[in-house]
Amino acid sequence: MSAGWLVRRAAATVAFGLLPATSVPAAAQTRVGPPQDSLSAIADEVPEVPFGPGEELGYQVKYGVFGIGNARMTVPRIDTIHDRPVYVTELEIKGSVLGYGLDQRFYSWIDTEKLVSRRFGKDEKDRPREYELFPEERRVHQIQNRDTTWTMPTSEPLDDLSFVHFARTLPLEVGETYEFNRYFKEDGNPVILKVLRKDERETKAGVFSTIVVQPIIPNSSLYSEGGNAEIHFSDDERRLVVYMKVDGPILPFNITMHLEEIR
Repeated sequence: MSAGWLVRRAAATVAFGLLPATSVPAAAQTRVGPPQDSLSAIADEVPEVPFGPGEELGYQVKYGVFGIGNARMTVPRIDTIHDRPVYVTELEIKGSVLGYGLDQRFYSWIDTEKLVSRRFGKDEKDRPREYELFPEERRVHQIQNRDTTWTMPTSEPLDDLSFVHFARTLPLEVGETYEFNRYFKEDGNPVILKVLRKDERETKAGVFSTIVVQPIIPNSSLYSEGGNAEIHFSDDERRLVVYMKVDGPILPFNITMHLEEIR
């Protein structure tokens, strides 16, 4: 892992209150200037993170030992929302088991500099919902399903999907528990990451050394409190999601996602 990457990761850790600022070299605290006119220029200016436009991860979805479908986690492009550059990120899960059809889509637009969510959408069981998030105003406007506005509990909001990408920027030290009051809905706090152990995971995409994390977001569709969700991140600077066990109230059973291809 490069020294430059460690400095950038330390800077991200300080930004979210996990380490004192004095532990980070001054060079790591330099802020990126305002976005440029073109999206290509924006892509050159944003801070480096373990993901970026063009990343596409393909998964086999399983119920026990049985393959029941496929999933994709992608970062197709950089776009703009509220005049801010954002990573467009998507997670799609499709399949069928025991007469239960899986057709879930999650979308998150993540500020490239602040790593906060500025828009979040999900489509579960024909219930599309989309939220416009205004971090500076601590305000949410729900667009789909019902038109309503409320005050967020944080000015650094995360959602179900941006939470996963945010976790990829953290040190993830085994035995540590990271806790944040950053979910954009009050009843989704605190957001907790328990770093359980290191492991090795063999997939069709290769053999990976992994860091095993238990994510908990109360009332989440994917990582509910009291569940047994797990995410296995590759133990390298890419922090790829190699394996995921989903255990939320939207599903009456556990499913697992196994990395098949990296594009």
